Amino acid sequence: MTHILSIMEARKQLTSLPETLSHNGQPDVLEITRRGKPVLAVLPWELYEAVSETLEVMSDGELMAQLRQSIQEMDSGKLISWQDAKQELGL
Repeated sequence: MTHILSIMEARKQLTSLPETLSHNGQPDVLEITRRGKPVLAVLPWELYEAVSETLEVMSDGELMAQLRQSIQEMDSGKLISWQDAKQELGL
């Protein structure tokens, strides 16, 4: 869910923003506006980390190619059981 606050209201509520963003168990985002236009986004740290990690993975061309290939193999039914995978890896 996105909350919208003016920059003046956000300044007044700065110390209570963590509670505002985590009141319902879902990661909320706060849109801060200046003169009615969005200028900042404030989000819980966990959501920031998740977004950062996702961007890091997506910026790695080799890793994304492997991920796409894995998804294609899964979609085409080229799967092996967990037991077979462990045996193949010697685990």
